[in-house]
Amino acid sequence: MQSSHRKRPRRLSATFVRTINLPGRYGDGYGGHGLSLLVKPAAHGGVSKSWAQAIRPNGRTTSIGLGAYPVVTLAAAREKALDNARAVAEGRDPRRRTRRVPTFAQACETVIAIHAESWRGGRNEREWRASLREYAMPSLAARRVDAIDTADVMAVLRPIWSTKRQTARRVRQRIGAVMKWAVAQGYREDNPAGDVISAALPSNRIAATHQRALPHAEVGAALARVRGSGAYPGTVLSFEFLVLTAARSGEVRNARWTEIDRAGAVWTVPGERMKAGREHRVPLSPRALEVLDEAAGRLAGSGGLVFPSLTGRVPNHSLMAVLLRELAIGAVPHGFRSSFRDWAAECTDAPREVCELALAHVNSDRVEAAYRRSDLFDRRRVLMNDWAAYVG
Repeated sequence: MQSSHRKRPRRLSATFVRTINLPGRYGDGYGGHGLSLLVKPAAHGGVSKSWAQAIRPNGRTTSIGLGAYPVVTLAAAREKALDNARAVAEGRDPRRRTRRVPTFAQACETVIAIHAESWRGGRNEREWRASLREYAMPSLAARRVDAIDTADVMAVLRPIWSTKRQTARRVRQRIGAVMKWAVAQGYREDNPAGDVISAALPSNRIAATHQRALPHAEVGAALARVRGSGAYPGTVLSFEFLVLTAARSGEVRNARWTEIDRAGAVWTVPGERMKAGREHRVPLSPRALEVLDEAAGRLAGSGGLVFPSLTGRVPNHSLMAVLLRELAIGAVPHGFRSSFRDWAAECTDAPREVCELALAHVNSDRVEAAYRRSDLFDRRRVLMNDWAAYVG
């Protein structure tokens, strides 16, 4: 057995490493790049020996393992320590080599899984997958996220940057989301789909567009035309309910009977279906209640849907728009929210907060305060009853 009082050398030697059996940490002296030998009691008796190195990536001291002795010899440990010291000097973190860096395709799956928790329905996920599969995956799928640079992203975007502007913008945002995740995980230092892309590619600003809407004075005639069209009752009734409640198409198409309080004349839309992510109470006018009565008597569906499609499922998002187009009504379903808002501003004395809350808009301090206080429900009921009478 080696004496427990033998003097430790300033620099480790192969003989010392082989024979030392006193537990402790033994540094490799000057020029060892933070290398040390760890000697610990072993469970089966005797001692175990392993290598560690103290490094300072990003200015923070940390210790990394370099393997066990004798599998890793003193010479091999010194070589590893030198490589790591070089990496730190070059601004790299050698610890990353101990983790397997994911490919772009693998990182996409992780990012989609993270976002899926907050996405409503599966549409966002399908759009993410479709756009990345079409434009990014052919060249990026198998590449490690730390190996993708700005030139790679430009190669994806350049063919569609001027011809498919909206698509290019979304593809860039989605690649950027994956790269930001990689930065957060420590796989890379920057986002190659970030500001450099903006400077390198031509301006791709997309002019703001507005949903086509009717003047509020023409809404009543449009409703009458839809009622007399002979179209499927589910589409007709859901459209009228949309107009009367100033709701969004998705909120109406997915409405369930469990959300309807017939006695209280209230429709409560759960937060997961609202754009703002919070529950919204909609006061129902007498005509809106009549529409619900007609739906209950004429439509049969599954899952408790108020306005089921012919197959008993949630109607396709395009059905109301197609009907309006066939009837030559110059508006889209969402545009009737604008018609309502214009009418409220021009033909009523309702405060702005009441009008905004009727549309489930919570985008200012005043409206936010009103929502938290009472959501101004009674005043909104008066407004919606007046609107129903106006378009009647």
